[in-house]
Amino acid sequence: MTRIAICGAAGRMGRALIAAVQAADGAELSAAIERPGSEFIGQDAGDLAGVGRLNIIITDDLAKADFDVAIDFTAPAATLIHAGICQRLGRGLVIGTTGLSAEQKAELQALSAQQAMVYSGNYSVGVNISLKMLELAAKAFGDTVDIDVLEAHHRHKVDAPSGTALMMGEAVAGALGRDLNEVAVYARQGHTGARERQHIGFQTLRGGDTVGDHTVFFFGEGERVEVRHVATNRANFATGAVRSALWLASDKVAQTPALYSMQDVLGLA
Repeated sequence: MTRIAICGAAGRMGRALIAAVQAADGAELSAAIERPGSEFIGQDAGDLAGVGRLNIIITDDLAKADFDVAIDFTAPAATLIHAGICQRLGRGLVIGTTGLSAEQKAELQALSAQQAMVYSGNYSVGVNISLKMLELAAKAFGDTVDIDVLEAHHRHKVDAPSGTALMMGEAVAGALGRDLNEVAVYARQGHTGARERQHIGFQTLRGGDTVGDHTVFFFGEGERVEVRHVATNRANFATGAVRSALWLASDKVAQTPALYSMQDVLGLA
């Protein structure tokens, strides 16, 4: 049985993760962590998640928890703290936090050289299948089409574009031999002139309770191909993250430190 700690337990994803752990074979919730000063500290994690009392009290210190793998959906600064704790304790970490800077990603990469971790902007199986479809489409079209990414999320999301949108952009750019940092265009305004073929555009929508809606457009002459993924609830993300935690806890993976992705978990890498 893999003992799992949830970091960010009181958030939308945290509550979904608690429910997903309870539903998963081979997993059990052993700790629930929130930020220091949170109003939820001291509450029962199961009661908060709506799955019934679990006798797991929410605390604010992962270092004092008893777990095999932690799942972190928090904020970049907190994620790096938790990654450092997991590295020191020799425990696996599944990271779903988005909005990390290039420097923060580099720090994660360094920590994972000593402790196996999984990092993904999206743990949905459907999204990760979509990434393979995008690679296939990009390779087939080559430089004959214009490519844009449109994403929509709920009004409370604080980072843009979403981690998933960036993953999709990176999948397309990688298949075409482009550096996304050099060709990404984030929204357009004013007199922009004709677009350059090499550019990959990103458009962001925020509103209501939208869980996640991503479409990649391949605009050609006389035709348009769209690859779209729509999430209607957070259960698919949570289930994928728990699946990643169980995969990370396997002896072969645990003994091979690296920063893995959901593509590795699914055998698609």
